[in-house]
Amino acid sequence: MVDQILIKPAQVKELRERTGAGFMDCKRALEETGGDLDAAVNLLRERGQAAAAKKAGRDAREGVVSSYIHAGGRLGVLIEVNCETDFVARTDDFQKLVRDLAMQVAGLAAEYPTVEAIPVPVLEAKRAELLADEALAAKPAEIQQKIVDGQLRKWQQQIVLYEQPFRDTDQTVGQLITDAVARIGENIRVRRFVRYALGEEL
Repeated sequence: MVDQILIKPAQVKELRERTGAGFMDCKRALEETGGDLDAAVNLLRERGQAAAAKKAGRDAREGVVSSYIHAGGRLGVLIEVNCETDFVARTDDFQKLVRDLAMQVAGLAAEYPTVEAIPVPVLEAKRAELLADEALAAKPAEIQQKIVDGQLRKWQQQIVLYEQPFRDTDQTVGQLITDAVARIGENIRVRRFVRYALGEEL
């Protein structure tokens, strides 16, 4: 009973707004963390990631192909996001996620959905380019490798959708999708996208 007295409806409401989790899940998370909002967010995220991991192997062949045209018509994105059922594909929650993802591609110009989608020759060429940096030459081989690995991760955070920070939040797009999987209850993946900018490559 003490826990129930400690947890105010306003706290539950704020946690729901921050995580999108259900009312009772938010209330339980707050009770378990003694009303600590940040700890409750982390607890729900960990549980969501565990639940999402179980769904990751499930087939996702439904979904939508959606478009986003930026104001002024000078920038546009076409994106395919998959889920498991047509029912989920039609929900407002899934549609909002797809729009957010399309806007992310428009804004930060991702080139690949996941790290695994980067073609091996592209990855090898980037690694070779980084290793050729004269500033690395004076450093021991194992240090060179660590520096190059770190630079590769930074590069991937720029060009890979799942690795990019989502807007001005502290989570990546990959974590945003993981949270959506846990909340919606189906496997979700970005299959492909294309971004057009007026006059590009002319």
